[in-house]
Amino acid sequence: MSGNIRLLSDTLARAKSEDRAALVAYLPAGFPTVDGGIEAIKAVFDGGADVVEVGLPHSDPVLDGPVIQTADDIALRGGVRIADVMRTVREATLATGKPVLVMTYWNPIDRYGIERFTAELAEAGGAGCILPDLPVQESAVWREHAEKHGLATVFVVAPSSRDERLAEITAAGSGFVYAASLMGVTGTRESVGAQAQDLVGRTRATTELPVCVGLGVSNAEQAAEVAGFADGVIVGSAFVKRLLDADDHAAGIAAVRALACELAEGVRKR
Repeated sequence: MSGNIRLLSDTLARAKSEDRAALVAYLPAGFPTVDGGIEAIKAVFDGGADVVEVGLPHSDPVLDGPVIQTADDIALRGGVRIADVMRTVREATLATGKPVLVMTYWNPIDRYGIERFTAELAEAGGAGCILPDLPVQESAVWREHAEKHGLATVFVVAPSSRDERLAEITAAGSGFVYAASLMGVTGTRESVGAQAQDLVGRTRATTELPVCVGLGVSNAEQAAEVAGFADGVIVGSAFVKRLLDADDHAAGIAAVRALACELAEGVRKR
């Protein structure tokens, strides 16, 4: 079975045809439980998200701030496994018909096996993978298997990336480019910063791929700001925080659905 890179590309193209940015949400698998995480993803889609990134919980995160680290720790202590990540992708995709990616560090894939991971992700209906710590120059084997199984390979670029490096990264990627709005880890912030707009402009000069901005966006106003210059707005920590702060599971589900509604309105106000 082939993965859903086409569904991802079509979804981002549809948002562009509607003269808006896409809303891309992030939630880790297994948080607060595997079933609860699947329910949260469905709620986020129901609220207006176009794409969801499912985080593969990792004990030694590089890009993730304290909010997502807390959620990952809960998931890991709950016994989440890669099989649960695949189940999360499968059930979310089947229930919504919308593109679901996995965001993961490289070590779990390396230990699991590239062919096994890509084959299972494609079978689950996944659209691809975001790989924040896989160097492009070491990614050929991964990209070969991902392409064979119809999966996108999304790389991360940062404000520190030089133009020649941006060109190297975007030439190797597919699906979209993840532009980190600032130098730092995930988390909500008061402002997204001018660096993000500059990075999007420099990245677009090297590729036809959509450029989606993440790190720092937490409300409709910030989403509208980023939607003014990016093809997609990525929100993670704000969703996770809604679940962490909720009094119970039902309240958490309602809270992430409501946030998705607010952000979906924001990306349409660009």
